[in-house]
Amino acid sequence: MSVEFLLSDEQQAFRDLARTVASEAIAMAAAGSAATGEPLPSGERRRLAELGFLGICLPEEYGGAARPLLDALIVLEELAKESQLAAFQVFEANTGPARVVDLLGSAEQKARLLPPIIAGEKTIAVAISEPEAGSAATDLTTSARKDGHTYIINGVKRWCSGAGHAEQYLIYARLTDEPGAKAIGALVVDIDNPGISFGPPERLMGFEGIPSADIFLDEARVPATNLIVDAGGFGRLFTAFSIERLGNATMSLAIGQASLDRTARYVQERRQFGKALVEFQMIQSALADMIMQVEAARLLIYRAAQAAGRQTPVPLDASLAKCFANEMAVRVSDLAMMVHGGYGYSREYGIERLHRDAHGWAIAGGTPDIQRIRIVSEYLGRRFDQRA
Repeated sequence: MSVEFLLSDEQQAFRDLARTVASEAIAMAAAGSAATGEPLPSGERRRLAELGFLGICLPEEYGGAARPLLDALIVLEELAKESQLAAFQVFEANTGPARVVDLLGSAEQKARLLPPIIAGEKTIAVAISEPEAGSAATDLTTSARKDGHTYIINGVKRWCSGAGHAEQYLIYARLTDEPGAKAIGALVVDIDNPGISFGPPERLMGFEGIPSADIFLDEARVPATNLIVDAGGFGRLFTAFSIERLGNATMSLAIGQASLDRTARYVQERRQFGKALVEFQMIQSALADMIMQVEAARLLIYRAAQAAGRQTPVPLDASLAKCFANEMAVRVSDLAMMVHGGYGYSREYGIERLHRDAHGWAIAGGTPDIQRIRIVSEYLGRRFDQRA
């Protein structure tokens, strides 16, 4: 890795700890879950918590470490190179909906919701997309109407990672009759709420062990104290989403780095026509492309995270990093499959799984096409109406 100049001694030590842990029991347990399609065992989630990995960026008063975003991304990459499933727990806690609670929730909400996440007792998942609202998130129709000291939620959510397994859900819903983003806020719903149910598990191309399903909300009544962001706060929710984009980009970075690492070993060990594969110029060219792509993605991610500190990244920086890293992971994992030949296509060697997961991260959290629109919008300082 060629970015040591960007890291403090403490950050390098943190990275080394994550690397050691990733290569040991957690990776093995997660690999077993991925092979069966089962979620990470709760015991392994608690072990991640004991290591401090689930509260890296969360406040100290609730059991976290209040470290910069970059520290979480360093750990995330090391875990994800060995196991996307184990890393997903760190992703959700440090760059996912838990950070929305951290940044936008009240003191009471943070004191109630964050400690169980940091301790590995609960996971909170985010539910934004709907059957008719994906990239056009402001088209969502799930509603939450006020009834005294409670909200009653009705609607359907789709593509929720963790659905049916996470203990809590950050539901984006329409709180008033105003059009577009003006009515949208977010509430937390517990899995044992009588008004919440789940569709059958989705059978996805990748993401083994990370459950995904539809969520059905039928008169789900939640206390008003579970309202994290009121109507009109969609812009703040979306700003917090820039943190998730850097987490997403880092999961892609890990796929690219793992593909590169495995390919670099393979081409030096595998022999054809009497010499190592690495002696062939076409292989050297492919490997050079992989190295350049991975290093460029890492620098974009680190630049955005360094500038953010513990706050939200600049949206332009986050979109640049996500778009480039997503496409890098797809390209680099594809090159790895080609260089590995038949072995790359075999499930036994895991290269094809990296490629399948790479496509998943590119779709999640805003596709590269959506990021390109945001990049131009942020760069020029103007909005573009995709409906016109």
